[in-house]
Amino acid sequence: MTAETVLVTGATGYIGGRLVPRLLEAGHTVRVLVRSPQKLRDVPWADQVEIVEGDLTDRASVDRAVVGIDVFYYLVHSMGATGDFEQIELQSATNVAASAQQAGLKRIVYLGGLHPDTTELSEHLRSRTAVGRILLESGVPTVAFQAGVVIGSGSTSFEMIRHLTDVLPYMPAPKWVRNKIQPIAVRDVLYYLLSAADLPADVNRTFDIGGPDVLRYGQMMNGYALEAGLRQRAIASLPVLTPWLASQWVNLVTPIPRSLAIPIIASLQYDCVVNEHDIDGVIPPPPGGLTSYRTAVRLALGRMKVGDVETSWRNSSIEGASSNPLPSDPEWAGHIVYTDLREMHTPAKPEDLWRVIEGIGGDNGWYSFPLAWAVRGWMDKLVGGVGLRRGRRHPEELHTGEVLDFWRVEQIDHGSFLRLRAEMRVPGLAWLEMTVKPADDGGSMYRQRAVFFPRGLGGRLYWFSILPFHGVIFSGMANRITATAAAETPVPAA
Repeated sequence: MTAETVLVTGATGYIGGRLVPRLLEAGHTVRVLVRSPQKLRDVPWADQVEIVEGDLTDRASVDRAVVGIDVFYYLVHSMGATGDFEQIELQSATNVAASAQQAGLKRIVYLGGLHPDTTELSEHLRSRTAVGRILLESGVPTVAFQAGVVIGSGSTSFEMIRHLTDVLPYMPAPKWVRNKIQPIAVRDVLYYLLSAADLPADVNRTFDIGGPDVLRYGQMMNGYALEAGLRQRAIASLPVLTPWLASQWVNLVTPIPRSLAIPIIASLQYDCVVNEHDIDGVIPPPPGGLTSYRTAVRLALGRMKVGDVETSWRNSSIEGASSNPLPSDPEWAGHIVYTDLREMHTPAKPEDLWRVIEGIGGDNGWYSFPLAWAVRGWMDKLVGGVGLRRGRRHPEELHTGEVLDFWRVEQIDHGSFLRLRAEMRVPGLAWLEMTVKPADDGGSMYRQRAVFFPRGLGGRLYWFSILPFHGVIFSGMANRITATAAAETPVPAA
């Protein structure tokens, strides 16, 4: 394999975040283009790549990013976005095509969606197909992989299958459960992406890629059930469940938010199987062959069991969620700001207190009034929010940009400070901070601050309506976090 200088877009996403370390391992020099470099602050490979801030919709930033690049990996897409996302994707692809051609790049590698040969595609599949066409017509040799359902720990498709099967012993389902799908293991997708950097210049086309199994969606769910040690699920196909109704159902019974459920379900309206196997003529199958569906599920479950999930759909940006950092001045720009501040001393050592804080959420819960947190999560799901059940990628470790239930890690200074930004549907902007400082007696000072910027009258009324619950929830959090940490600190011998 020839070492190249490559640019990866989508490095904060599910596929891109897994591809970057594999490119480095293969000897490539890697540059990543991201809108928010802060999100890569804690990834283990951050100091091995060049991080460039920019946006594909800004031609000037793309021009700067491609200087000195050989291979461009286009791994961004708008799944989960609303509004004029098609125009945004087309503009991004047009910018990349022009910049890559102008800079004389050797190759563009794009990952799109597997789809039937029809003009009646969903908006998202239609948009991804159009992006591939623009790149293929750029004048730069382009390979556009078209993959269907990707199976791996943390993938959106796998998580939807997992939660639907875990929760529902009997599943009323739309008629698309009978459609044929050809899933592919994430390891095989990465194998093709990595191999594409070495393709000869005369390769400029789309390639369908998929695993060895062609299944109906219902068979995929029951294949998961067998690997997870569950009984096979009874599935009833109901024609009255439209894509819109089905997406509401998925939103309610799984952690997948409605904004992601809609494009996934829309893409399942068709048989999505590999129509040609021409890829075998330019990239041989992986050593040992393509991964079967059941094996991919088994590997994903094994990684989740040991907390070794590299990347997750959970960490994808949520449409409408603020990405602005919390202003340091609480009266910043004249904002009305509401805060709830709790400070406590604990005999726990700072490292023990921090361990509890970094492990908060997910299966560990929020150390206060579990029913209230659960109800708040269900309320959020009902209005199309992300809900509480997104969980966390790793049971003990947090990194900047990661999801934590219906929060996102905005800043983390390991051992001392954690700031979470709310991604639930609220009439304003909300943050939760937890700080650890050593105390003079060998214990710790714990500081907990909730901050809310209300939006309009509704935001003000919202804050005051939940104020009585804060006395229970936030005080309970402070008390139980410090008590749990103290219980982990050994008592000195007399």
